[in-house]
Amino acid sequence: QVQLVESGGGLVQAGGSLRLSCAASRSISSFNDMGWYRQAPGKERELVAGITSGGSTNYADSVKGRFSISRDNGKNTVYLQMNSLKPEDTAVYYCNAVVYHALGSSKYWGQGTQVTVSS
Repeated sequence: QVQLVESGGGLVQAGGSLRLSCAASRSISSFNDMGWYRQAPGKERELVAGITSGGSTNYADSVKGRFSISRDNGKNTVYLQMNSLKPEDTAVYYCNAVVYHALGSSKYWGQGTQVTVSS
């Protein structure tokens, strides 16, 4: 069973920074894709940033230029560096990992970490 454990959330003022970490219970090299999603109250969960096993990244338009996703294979950890935070970034942030196989895909989620940005 794969476990993803997020950390690094908290309360920060607008314009501030936070770095989220997602530690996996097994080698992250085994995942095809990893990413960060977020869900604000009353809204659907949305992709914030993704990174492939090859290191390619993609970002939601709303966070481009402010957030950066990276991975440390040696520590089995994926990071989300969040700068210039805005109140609208307030949400629960979830780590996600995907493995593609012949029958489809297996998706794994962390328990989430709360990020609150005050104005």
